[in-house]
Amino acid sequence: MSARHDLPDVDAFTRTYWDAAAGGRLLVRRCRACGRAHHYPREFCPYCWSEDVGWEEASGRATLYTWSVVHRNDLPPFGERTPYVAAVVDLAEGPRMMTEVVECGPDDLRAGAELAVAFREGVPVFRVRRDRG
Repeated sequence: MSARHDLPDVDAFTRTYWDAAAGGRLLVRRCRACGRAHHYPREFCPYCWSEDVGWEEASGRATLYTWSVVHRNDLPPFGERTPYVAAVVDLAEGPRMMTEVVECGPDDLRAGAELAVAFREGVPVFRVRRDRG
């Protein structure tokens, strides 16, 4: 078990994902049978159950689906980060992902806001896109 609550437990299957994230790359899994991407990483497609899935680098673009501003969390190190934005985002590749939106104020948060991936200690988080390009 991870000593910190905000860092993942890495196993043999997810090591590819976490090694890529540590290098600043976001991966998703894509099914070669039905063509759909999914996240979180699984060894099979959650849509058609095929085991013919592979890793694919994601664009890093997403839109904000929903969020909550967390003002209190007693688990270390979350308490030191409050308030923070826990969020669900829609990746450009299709899957929905739980994450955190960083470096934003309340006025930057709206459903559909354009986001870009960033990484904090090898964990994907998102920022509001300013470039819109």
